[in-house]
Amino acid sequence: MISLTSCKVQQSTVSTAQDAPMVLKGPAWAAAWQQKAGEYKALCHQAYNLAHMRLDDLIQQPFDKPLAIVTDIDETVLDNSPYQVHQAIHNAEYSDPSWVEWTARVDCDTVPGALSFFQYAKSKGVAVFYITNRLEEERGATLKDLQRWGFPDATDDHLTMKTTTSSKKLRREKVSNNYEILLLLGDNLSDFSAVFDKKPLEERNDKVRENASKFGNRFIVFPNAMYGDWDGAIYKHQYSLPPQEKESIIMQALKKY
Repeated sequence: MISLTSCKVQQSTVSTAQDAPMVLKGPAWAAAWQQKAGEYKALCHQAYNLAHMRLDDLIQQPFDKPLAIVTDIDETVLDNSPYQVHQAIHNAEYSDPSWVEWTARVDCDTVPGALSFFQYAKSKGVAVFYITNRLEEERGATLKDLQRWGFPDATDDHLTMKTTTSSKKLRREKVSNNYEILLLLGDNLSDFSAVFDKKPLEERNDKVRENASKFGNRFIVFPNAMYGDWDGAIYKHQYSLPPQEKESIIMQALKKY
């Protein structure tokens, strides 16, 4: 997870993160949209409605293995927007310690439509596997958050955390060894295929065009303007850069007049 510090442009200059009021920070604006906008909720319901329709079609087909869905957690099943607001208020980017402190609170809301969809899938005999880039130390809190809402298959054997790499390729393959994966759900392109993992900006967009027929078919994407590989790709995944330098690179990359 990488936060994007927002930009404030005045007379062709970019303000520093220290000078910018909290409400002007990119993740805070994105969190406001996620928390308050009916449009955000509509997009989530639209995605889960589409997943529901695709599931109904797919379960009619013959398969040799048991059926499963693979889903991401953050901004796909659970809503972490309060964390982004907290970091913006404290003029801070993402960090592992602050993120672990947040997840330990077991205080996530659910993404609109998530609970009813996964309960429906389970009622149809489809297993749910949660593949997340949360750290292993977050396993207990993550299970508690899923369980308190009543998500199905919220058990150790259906939850895979990040270990040595953020790529989910091997973890997906482990599920596919024993199950037919009908759908993949996520907010980040790397939730769907390794062809998107840490790719340069243009190649990433090219791969979307090449795989266009899979979106809304096998890949179900959820909106997340707060963080993700999309912003890292703009500054070439150089996450150690100072926030002001990231801002400058992003501003230079944007279309303007």
